[in-house]
Amino acid sequence: MEIDLSLLHSKTILEVDISNTYIIPKIYYQNTDIISLSSIVVAGKVYQKEDEDYINCNIKGTMLLADSISLEEVKYPFSIKYDDIIEENCKKKQNILDIFQFLWENIVLEIPLQFTKVKDLSKFHGDGWKLLSEDELHTANNPFSELLKDFKEE
Repeated sequence: MEIDLSLLHSKTILEVDISNTYIIPKIYYQNTDIISLSSIVVAGKVYQKEDEDYINCNIKGTMLLADSISLEEVKYPFSIKYDDIIEENCKKKQNILDIFQFLWENIVLEIPLQFTKVKDLSKFHGDGWKLLSEDELHTANNPFSELLKDFKEE
């Protein structure tokens, strides 16, 4: 969706309200770790200050991601507070702001590299292997702990 900023640029109005609920098309996130994306709620405005276009908004939504350990689908809520100059997303000569491109660029920054809600790692094991937590890794059961002590002394 493109937002017309011509009235703002002609100084007819002081700000453009961009508060709305937006749906990001699946084509935007089909090649990412996002399984699905809820409706995105945006509350904010576009305004001018010293002949620069600024945007001030809050972006909220929920991503459905695969858990990094169990691979189960997990809801990941996100909230972005954005207050900055919008130069790249606004086509100055055309007085248009492409809100989808702007939203997507900010949402993609919120995708976690790893996300899990698994608390009990004991059920993740196999023939000769088991998944360790960070605490278990640094305890006395670590077979490399003696070697690490030697390195620390030197």
